[in-house]
Amino acid sequence: MNMIPALNPLSAPCQCSFDLQDWEILAQYWYPVARIQDVSTTPHQVTLLDVKMAIYQTDNGEIRLVRDICPHRGVPLSKGWVEGEEIICRYHGLRFDLAGKCTKIPAQPDLTKISDRFSLTQFPVILRYGLVWTSLHGRDFQHNNIPQLDTWDHPDHQSILPPYVDIAGSAGRQLEGFIDVAHFAWVHHEAFADRNNPVVPKYHTERTNYGLKTIYISGVSNYPHALKHLEPEGFEWKRTFDIYPPFSAILTVDFPDNGILKILNACCPVSVNQTRLFVPLTRNFDQTGDLQAVYDFNAQIFAEDQDIVESQKPEELPLDLMMEAHFEADRSSTTYRRILAEWGLSKRYTV
Repeated sequence: MNMIPALNPLSAPCQCSFDLQDWEILAQYWYPVARIQDVSTTPHQVTLLDVKMAIYQTDNGEIRLVRDICPHRGVPLSKGWVEGEEIICRYHGLRFDLAGKCTKIPAQPDLTKISDRFSLTQFPVILRYGLVWTSLHGRDFQHNNIPQLDTWDHPDHQSILPPYVDIAGSAGRQLEGFIDVAHFAWVHHEAFADRNNPVVPKYHTERTNYGLKTIYISGVSNYPHALKHLEPEGFEWKRTFDIYPPFSAILTVDFPDNGILKILNACCPVSVNQTRLFVPLTRNFDQTGDLQAVYDFNAQIFAEDQDIVESQKPEELPLDLMMEAHFEADRSSTTYRRILAEWGLSKRYTV
């Protein structure tokens, strides 16, 4: 784990797409912004809650996240480069060290004391499940909502990190779709479900200290259609959803012969209606299988979901339960919405 304290207090950006009260609440929590494997000594830009950040790796391998703006003339630091442990601004060559302090202004090489006004805003970094996690206001680690994917480093489980998915839709809508069990037969019938088997048996949902847990048992197979022959006759599929508000959830699927598949659905709310989705997963079966097949199956399912999320109206997730109709199978969704509303997020929540 690599944690770096932010140096400067941060307020919502001037062109924030969120309600300001919602932004202040959401800024306290932790979100993934990049895959570790995509970070290098060449800085690039990532965005969280409308805040643009430069992410890069120093020569000693440390990953850094800083606000993507040089305090001198506002040029993105992601246009610059890294030398040793310092990031260099492309416009005037200012250099910034690991503490975010400006160490050199090339136009004034004899300057012995550089004002703290030239300091960068840094963000804390946690490396977990192949992802870089950060929080805009999470310096004290008080609101740690990072899910517990306990099989990621387990020797008996294979860890897989597919490519991320960019969705032109809200993180709240996406997360709610992930925990929705009634849509399987209608949205995923080409991948694994069956429109002739749409019934959702009653299931159990309870609140937890991290959010909520849902246990759903049904006859809906999790095998792709081409592998349905592997399913024992009469096998019942147990799916456990552990939801970590605001925008993460772990789905655990119990397979035949004590197989376990875990899928982490982790959203980065880029802006009010833009989401970058990361999906680390683990399994203790078929560990010599073709990884490309896993990537392809994962991409098919999330593409099917993406088409729905990007078309929903209103785009935001309504926390006022009277704004949309609900049926019994929506128990997880309505509980999730209630939790967000209790946090103080606006009723016409715009994430």
